[in-house]
Amino acid sequence: MTPKFDKVHNHFKLNGFHYNREALKEVAYSYIKEGEDFEVAIGEFLADWLDSNETLSAKTSGSTGMPKTIGVNKQAMVHSALTTGNFFHLEPKNAALLCLPAETIAGKMMLIRAMMLGLHLDIIPPKKNLDINLEKTYQFAAMIPMQLQKNLNKVEKIETIIVGGAPVSKDLKNTIQTIKPTVFETYGMTETVSHIAVKQLNNFTDRTQNSLFQVLPGIEISKDSRDCLIIDAKNISEDIIITNDMVKLHSPSTFEWLGRIDHVINSGGVKIHPEVVEDVLANQIDTRFFIASLPDDELGERVILIIEGEEKPITSHVFADLDKYQIPKEIFFLKHFKETHSGKIQRKKTVASLK
Repeated sequence: MTPKFDKVHNHFKLNGFHYNREALKEVAYSYIKEGEDFEVAIGEFLADWLDSNETLSAKTSGSTGMPKTIGVNKQAMVHSALTTGNFFHLEPKNAALLCLPAETIAGKMMLIRAMMLGLHLDIIPPKKNLDINLEKTYQFAAMIPMQLQKNLNKVEKIETIIVGGAPVSKDLKNTIQTIKPTVFETYGMTETVSHIAVKQLNNFTDRTQNSLFQVLPGIEISKDSRDCLIIDAKNISEDIIITNDMVKLHSPSTFEWLGRIDHVINSGGVKIHPEVVEDVLANQIDTRFFIASLPDDELGERVILIIEGEEKPITSHVFADLDKYQIPKEIFFLKHFKETHSGKIQRKKTVASLK
């Protein structure tokens, strides 16, 4: 039987202590009044979660537009938590780690999973360099790519790590092939209440599926006339969710992500997917970069390459594996990219800063 959002699992623990619903309200109050900034955010979320309202507010990331606040059904969040728990075989008393800010949907969902599944959740500050207890074994943790990259020497005792909030670079994918934890990239958004699909990145038994996202149980997918993903998640959203993510469907439950339709560049009538070009260039450029476009009188849009860091020579061999239409017409260097709280590059804002 599916638990209601107003229940707390009797095996749930927070930082080593069991709390029932009423005791958690006291924890929330204490965090809000006396906690550090990240604890205040946890306290505010717990206070919202533990009230009698059936919905709460959550902010979208703002990676493709202005961030906005939307209402999220609490019971939908419970269904999402249970679906994740079933997929990853999480059991009551399993140890989990929260190292993401509670302002994000990913941080909120870690707390909900713990309360609903009876996990023993440890909370640490959501920094770049994490204060992970190296003596303790964890069954489950969620991170953004930057955290995983900077803490590879601290995650050996975490069994499963899900990574989301920003794309996982090819360099990071290569690096994690030698670590013990099994790492999954997630696909989802605030509107889908965290992830609806995952892609295993290492520790393969079958490499044939390693480029594909696998949807979680209860999720149905299709695509529209634009080749963009459509998500039907009846337990999570009453509405069909039409995304701007262009995909290739490989089966009723697997898909390959191609890129954002609002990133597509039309240069001289040729459609170019920046994410596809970036994947080709990933082994050639050793710092953050992305492909974008600027208006062009002749082509309509011209392809540009924007690199984060100090200016340095870029030789033509870097572009040897690109089609001629994909080769950037200009290269720009910026000291810092505009980015969201989770470290995702805000492409439009970064391009606008060039002007």
